[in-house]
Amino acid sequence: MFKRVYLFLLKAMIWFFGVSTALVVVFKFVPIPFTPLMVIRAIENKIDGNDMVCSHDWEPIDNISVNLQKAVIASEDARFLTHKGFDFDAIQKAMENNEKGKKLKGGSTISQQTAKNVFLWQGRSYFRKGLEAYFTVLIEMIWGKERIMEVYLNSIEMGDGVYGAEAATQYWYRKECSNLTKIEAAGIAAILPNPRKFKASNSSAFINARKARIVKRMRQVGKLQY
Repeated sequence: MFKRVYLFLLKAMIWFFGVSTALVVVFKFVPIPFTPLMVIRAIENKIDGNDMVCSHDWEPIDNISVNLQKAVIASEDARFLTHKGFDFDAIQKAMENNEKGKKLKGGSTISQQTAKNVFLWQGRSYFRKGLEAYFTVLIEMIWGKERIMEVYLNSIEMGDGVYGAEAATQYWYRKECSNLTKIEAAGIAAILPNPRKFKASNSSAFINARKARIVKRMRQVGKLQY
């Protein structure tokens, strides 16, 4: 009995590692058609009796404004270009702030967010976080920084039913994502913590102040060298 269970678990692990690695290799070259979050949001809207809206247009990274690339780095992950998928200083700082009773804030990098958005579901369980770490290592090894940024900017939620840089730029500014100004790019980056609540244009005073801080930090990012 024990041997059967052991063999079953061993085969399951081998199958999982094989399939997950194959998926990561395929998505190194193929645009991601949809993410689990897109499906979840569509189902939620259906249950609530709303239209199943999902605006998502894939664009190569060469067509995405450098301003937006710098803005998300400045806002979400200042060490993105140098870390190996995990920013342990940010994680430690987040844990310390949470222990002190300050506003809960995660230490997830752009790589971790990309792994979660493309391959996993939302949640805070240790099991999901473990899978997130596993996929983060895989995409760092197989994709590299430029591809991670490209997938990130094409997959994350940037408004209610709006996913990716092109769809977000059209939604918020009625223009192409290649033409984003610094302040416009900062506007999109500023709402990422809660894109269904905040607005990138006609923003609140809180978001406008956040935009200004992001623009200031963008100067420190320097030239992007993936």
